Amino acid sequence: MKEIARKIAEEVDRLPEPLAQEVLDFVQYLEYKHGIGNRQIGDLEQAQQPVMDRLWNNESNEVWNGL
Repeated sequence: MKEIARKIAEEVDRLPEPLAQEVLDFVQYLEYKHGIGNRQIGDLEQAQQPVMDRLWNNESNEVWNGL
């Protein structure tokens, strides 16, 4: 496995910064998709909960609760 990581690092080293960022984004997506690494679905849901609460749980949106 270390050999593959070394090869990937060599390839990414030659890329311009924006393309290297795309590679990183893809790696993070794979981690998320397969439930490995630091990004777990529960963590993401928990992180967005305060924002969603402010958007949906307020007086101006009460009219929609009965539908």
